[in-house]
Amino acid sequence: MILVYFLLVPILASLLAPFLNPKRATHLVSISFLIPFMAALVSLFQFSSYDFPIMNFSPPIGEFYILVDPVSNAFGLTVCIISAMVGYYSFPYMIHRFEEMGLGEEEYRKYIIIYGVYAASMLWLVYSGNLILLYIFLEISLITSFLLIYMYGYGNRRWVALLYFVWTNVAGVLTLVGFLLTAMDNSTLAIKGISAVGMTAWLLIFVGMLVKLPGLGPHIWLPWAHAEAPTPVSALLSPLTVGLAGYVLLRMYLIDSSFIDTYRDIIMVYAIVSSIYAGFAVFRQTDYKRLLAYSTVSQMGYILIGLCLGTFGLIGVVIQYMSHAFGKSILFMTAGGIIASYHGLRDVRKMGGLHEYIPSISNAALIGFMNLGGILAIGMFGEFFILRGVVDIYGSNLMSYLPLILALVFIFVLSGWYSFYTLRKIFYGTPRGMEKPRISRYLDLPLYIIGILSIIFIFPPLITVLLKGIKAVIGGGI
Repeated sequence: MILVYFLLVPILASLLAPFLNPKRATHLVSISFLIPFMAALVSLFQFSSYDFPIMNFSPPIGEFYILVDPVSNAFGLTVCIISAMVGYYSFPYMIHRFEEMGLGEEEYRKYIIIYGVYAASMLWLVYSGNLILLYIFLEISLITSFLLIYMYGYGNRRWVALLYFVWTNVAGVLTLVGFLLTAMDNSTLAIKGISAVGMTAWLLIFVGMLVKLPGLGPHIWLPWAHAEAPTPVSALLSPLTVGLAGYVLLRMYLIDSSFIDTYRDIIMVYAIVSSIYAGFAVFRQTDYKRLLAYSTVSQMGYILIGLCLGTFGLIGVVIQYMSHAFGKSILFMTAGGIIASYHGLRDVRKMGGLHEYIPSISNAALIGFMNLGGILAIGMFGEFFILRGVVDIYGSNLMSYLPLILALVFIFVLSGWYSFYTLRKIFYGTPRGMEKPRISRYLDLPLYIIGILSIIFIFPPLITVLLKGIKAVIGGGI
């Protein structure tokens, strides 16, 4: 039960942080996320599953409560560790950004409170046991991230922030209407009280979350938002905020899988096309952050594919979320390290051989791309369970679905291909004669902490406990 109270710590810390100097405020907010991280880890080891009531509302809203189980803990500890490490990373990066914008250090007071509330809203989202409560935190994360882009982004930041706000608000409204239709059918929005989700409601929720993931088509907002957001925001937006659409779809599937079961093949084909298109689009990008944004679109296809593949696919969804969050947060922070070290450098055509000058950033990028490629990091288990799900769903008729299966395997190959192509192009090859900058430990140590965690999660007891816990929630065998 102590985890529930620890969820309050980041909110309280965020409210207190503006009264401290930037360095102390950074420590306060970052440590505040490490506390629920440890609690979620302990809860995961204990296989805890319980509801913590907050308050009751009359139908159709129903009970507000905190939902603690191994799935919410897996998502929760991921949100916590990345929010903490990006919080530390923010200190030198945003001070540098404020200097570029002609703002004083006092601007950090505004930044840190918005950052803290943004990260805390995502944490509360994954533990929300009521769909309307989940929606409230979804909207808080939207508003706070919009403000951070609008106030501190790059380029035409206000236009980009509005583009981001409109698209993600459309996603939120569609999802809300789907939730309300579900409430009318079940007389409650409490997850434990919902027995079925109608096809119209499911369609609205699915399309809303498809915009937020995003998939091919609705993805047009994402490269702009990720590229022009301040890099610490990009390091949360891509790994956490976007991926939490997968969490919402997973929770809806666990209530009623009828929509996914009915349209499985259509969703699979769409997700595969989306992943392949975005994967090849990575090769065409010249802006490092925009390149990573297209990689996110490709990786989010994994989430949709996993949703279609039964028990094993759902296990793959959870693990793929963690893997993408670990890897992509590292990579966006490497982009920020280059920006801070080389006066805003983002054009990969002007990079090459950077390992000679910033080896700590280069080695961190290697770990990040290992996660995306599913190589010696937790992502390898995500790919394994997605492939195992293919056998489970299509095993009796594998030859008929051979093109689909081969396309899925190609996606995994493509992820490794563009990952190490990008790594070579930016960090290896002929050095460009740049100066060797002094890298603040705030700009590289947090990357290694995330990277080490992504690797140790492939070993017992962490992987054993994680898989057993997810299985207990999802059901089925491993």
